[in-house]
Amino acid sequence: METALIAVVGTLLGAVVTHFFQGRAAQRTAALTRAEQLRQERISTYSAFADAVVEYRQAQNARWYRRNGSHAESARLESYDRRATARQALVRVQLVCEDGVTVEKAYKAFEVTHCMHEAKDEAERQRRSTEAVEALTAFIEAAAPGVR
Repeated sequence: METALIAVVGTLLGAVVTHFFQGRAAQRTAALTRAEQLRQERISTYSAFADAVVEYRQAQNARWYRRNGSHAESARLESYDRRATARQALVRVQLVCEDGVTVEKAYKAFEVTHCMHEAKDEAERQRRSTEAVEALTAFIEAAAPGVR
């Protein structure tokens, strides 16, 4: 009788311990899955933002060069479309990024690009374009450690 009782208690204890460890393993697996999904979402978001800012910068350059020509209106409208896309991508960065410095760098990249068409001459346009590239590079460098 004692042997049977010990066997039953041992079996129950084994089941409880197994359940406990399986629960912890499931929680760890779920946490790792969530972390990987967030990492993938950040990669996608940061890449989309970088692409959108590059295209916006190109549109701003085109807008500056065509500001007095027959294609001025279409260049302006194209830059508006690119700005909307870049702004949407910036909002996504703000939603998935937990690092305030990285968000600030994304915002700066957007803002510097936004002001490019206001350049008074070619030298200033080139300086602003370079600043936009540098600001985007700073964002990428700040964002990269969060996705590695």
